[in-house]
Amino acid sequence: MDRRTVIKTTLAGALAASLATRASAQDMDATSQASFDTVMAFMGAMGSGDMEQMSALMADDMVWHNEGDTSLPWIGETVGKEKIFDFLGVFSANLRTTLWENTDAFASGDTVAVFGRMNGITTHSGAETGEFSFALRAKVRDGQVVLWHWHEDSFAISKAYHAE
Repeated sequence: MDRRTVIKTTLAGALAASLATRASAQDMDATSQASFDTVMAFMGAMGSGDMEQMSALMADDMVWHNEGDTSLPWIGETVGKEKIFDFLGVFSANLRTTLWENTDAFASGDTVAVFGRMNGITTHSGAETGEFSFALRAKVRDGQVVLWHWHEDSFAISKAYHAE
């Protein structure tokens, strides 16, 4: 199975459900609204498996950074579109997301913050992570995402991954 199929299969179901109840923004200036819309469109493209739209919304020098336990194969920093798509294949091969719900989101200028809850099953051990919180700080430049800084409960995920 190619990496795009793996990414689509893993992310599509969880994200599509979450994005059906997409957070909305009110009373934002034009820059903040544009940044918010770009990040939500990126999440929507990821959730629907639209790799072309994802690519169009990614700056060539985009940075995807996941905080957490570095024993997990998807933790760390990845730079550039192709490397990020490779990274998403690694992530998708290791964690099947079963819940992704955005609960709060807002933007200020070029920065967007999204908070929510997730659950997943690690393919490494087959164990469920249990529901946990996530936070995202994204930055937008010229209508494209340039930073995706992801924070998750890597303790819960690590325990499930290592079957502890």
